[in-house]
Amino acid sequence: MAARLNPYLSFDGTTRQAMEFYKEVFGGTLALNTYGSFGQADTPLADKIMHGMLETPSGLTLMAADAHPDMPLTIGNNYSISLSGDDDTELRGYWDKLSAEGTVTVPLDKQMWGDVFGMCTDRFGVPWMVNITQGQGQG
Repeated sequence: MAARLNPYLSFDGTTRQAMEFYKEVFGGTLALNTYGSFGQADTPLADKIMHGMLETPSGLTLMAADAHPDMPLTIGNNYSISLSGDDDTELRGYWDKLSAEGTVTVPLDKQMWGDVFGMCTDRFGVPWMVNITQGQGQG
């Protein structure tokens, strides 16, 4: 898959409702994955959304998640720009340039869902997420 650039929104427990609303607005296919489905079934986060993705027939992609307690949410900066795909070299190149002179909040590394993922804020204060799909599945 070619690299994809799209907004990634964070919510304080209302991701499911927000993404269902955006599906009504834009149409398309909505996939919601909870923290519980990724090994946190016995925690207060179990039913919260770890990753949601809406893909529309016109090619729009919107992603969102409920903020993890370790990453406090502030309305106004509750967004990131997401880069995702399966071209490891291309996406690592973007990561290296975006994180240079910036702040890395999650190092680019293999994650529990099987992909390579990282989060950084570039030198201009823009938050980025990079997800490199490994094998089958969506990034």
